[in-house]
Amino acid sequence: MTDLLDAARRILSTTPARWHSLVDAASGELLTRPPAPGDCLNHLVLTERAVFGARLRAILAGGDLVAFDPGQPPERTPGEVVSELAAARAENLAVLAGVTAADLDRTGRHPEHGPVALRVVLSAWAAHDLQHTVQAEEALMQAFIPGTGPFRFRFAAHDVEASAQPR
Repeated sequence: MTDLLDAARRILSTTPARWHSLVDAASGELLTRPPAPGDCLNHLVLTERAVFGARLRAILAGGDLVAFDPGQPPERTPGEVVSELAAARAENLAVLAGVTAADLDRTGRHPEHGPVALRVVLSAWAAHDLQHTVQAEEALMQAFIPGTGPFRFRFAAHDVEASAQPR
């Protein structure tokens, strides 16, 4: 990738809107059925604050990184969670706007993995966002896949129920 900083900023800026769309379009029943997309959304909020935002700030300040302790998210509606994600992401994107290409080689010491460069944090952050959005979309698919009749085979790579069946 020729411009990691620009690409990461662009991907990270799309996540809250994508989640707003999912939360607005999907019923509460769809968002809470296992595997629950809401779990992905709660996880994104936790990591936005405790992992990626914290690591971005630590590296820029010349500090150490902390290991992730997920804890338990408080009970909230998906709408409340996506609003929190949007607010936290806006704060982090404001910090990220001041990052330069030279900053990408700055490092912080992670307690388990040693020195970690900001470029690694940005790559992991963008991949993490996409991973959990795809995971949530796949979870939402589960309600529809059984009704696809003779076309179900087309969803085999995403069909949790069929993959759980003994062969």
